[in-house]
Amino acid sequence: MPKARLLDAIAGKNRGILASKIDRQAILAAITELELRNPHPLPLTTAIDLLTGNWRLLYTSSQSLLGIDRFPLVQLGTIYQCIRPATSKVYNIAEVNNLIPGLNGIVSIAATFTPVNESRVNVQFNRSIVGLQRLINYTDPDRLISAIESGQKFTAIDLPINRQEGKTPAWLEITYLEESLRISRGNEGSVFVLTKN
Repeated sequence: MPKARLLDAIAGKNRGILASKIDRQAILAAITELELRNPHPLPLTTAIDLLTGNWRLLYTSSQSLLGIDRFPLVQLGTIYQCIRPATSKVYNIAEVNNLIPGLNGIVSIAATFTPVNESRVNVQFNRSIVGLQRLINYTDPDRLISAIESGQKFTAIDLPINRQEGKTPAWLEITYLEESLRISRGNEGSVFVLTKN
């Protein structure tokens, strides 16, 4: 079963942090095999309700995302991608665990998306929030998203992200979607495997 093969391949790889080059090749082959069996090849028009919600990252090849784990004294915690199609918003939230008690952090990017076709969206990053969980009263993604949407400013590094003129937009292609599993590919060649939280 392709789905079981993929889940077995990514098990124990800590979202890709512990994946060797051979592991990454095997995982990519399992992803490609599952993508060929995508039950919703037009997710933005026929399965938008399945896309909605909070997705937890199981695996990625994105070195910029996994690189958060390389900072001294910190360990990458749970990573979420929260999709709100009704408002064309997406929120990437990475929990960062610190080896010093009380210094757990959060890295969040708020973005808007525009469908390009039935499976791909262009993504415009709008706001970056980096801070300590206790200072921004972080408990869970939904509460953080509500605070962001209400316009709240945080005791954190809270900055707008301005798109550079002439720069090609970031995009995300949904290549597999079902009730509890989603696979996406990004413009930088990264792949993401997520489960509905």
